[in-house]
Amino acid sequence: MTAKVIDGKAFAAKVRAEVAEHVARLKDEHGLTPGLAVVLVGEDPASKVYVKNKHASTIEVGMASFEHRLSAETGEAELLALIDTLNADPAVHGILVQLPLPGHLNSELVINRIDPAKDVDGFHISNVGLLGTGQKSMVPCTPLGCLMMLRDHHGKLAGLNAVVVGRSNIVGKPMAQLLLGDSCTVTIAHSRTKDLAEVCKRADILVAAVGRPEMITGDMVRPGATVIDVGINRIERDGKAKLVGDVHYESAAAVAGAITPVPGGVGPMTIACLLANTMTACCRTNGLAEPKGLTA
Repeated sequence: MTAKVIDGKAFAAKVRAEVAEHVARLKDEHGLTPGLAVVLVGEDPASKVYVKNKHASTIEVGMASFEHRLSAETGEAELLALIDTLNADPAVHGILVQLPLPGHLNSELVINRIDPAKDVDGFHISNVGLLGTGQKSMVPCTPLGCLMMLRDHHGKLAGLNAVVVGRSNIVGKPMAQLLLGDSCTVTIAHSRTKDLAEVCKRADILVAAVGRPEMITGDMVRPGATVIDVGINRIERDGKAKLVGDVHYESAAAVAGAITPVPGGVGPMTIACLLANTMTACCRTNGLAEPKGLTA
């Protein structure tokens, strides 16, 4: 068996195109332009690349992009004051504070200062609680992207056995909640799960989000299962730097029915879903119908 490759780049391009259509419609019919504000504190190289890509993607779909770059020495009061200003700005529908923050800043305090309605990362405690109780919320971008790809591949997910390997607040826990919302039978596993291989083998849907390079191998995958690899790990192999996921791709692809590659799988969907969330936030704020297919 050779697994079908779930092309995240192509799917993300489709999502961005749908967002762009909705943006154009909002402008034409309601005079609204969804706006995304991104706050970057410090000079972390990876964060700078992410922010640059988010800005380009925001402009590409016709949204307004507001960048705020602050020095690494920025104090908590100054950062919180900026967030308050963005919360009050009607041109800003989504606010994202790029993580990680410098060590002297309290990430939880900062994230929870964002208006939950503008929390397009879905990290605010109110959105976490709403998602956990099955209510309408802003959903974290990476799990939302995974859910979109799974729905596209399977159609209906009801009744499928899903195993999520990883329990982070950013991916693992919200991913499990989203799969429960689609009526899957969900198991959350992690690095300390006993008989992890046997747990994984029961999965129709296996989501790897544990942060360990190639931890999930082909002998842990049920034949025909759908494997979603959220991991992005930099390793050195044969003297060269390489990006790999949490899944050993070659062995898993020989067994699975479908699989996401790394790179080019889940990664591109994260920014696409950030744009979708900003669109959703704009619609909700203005009492308009949400775009179908772009929310959980």
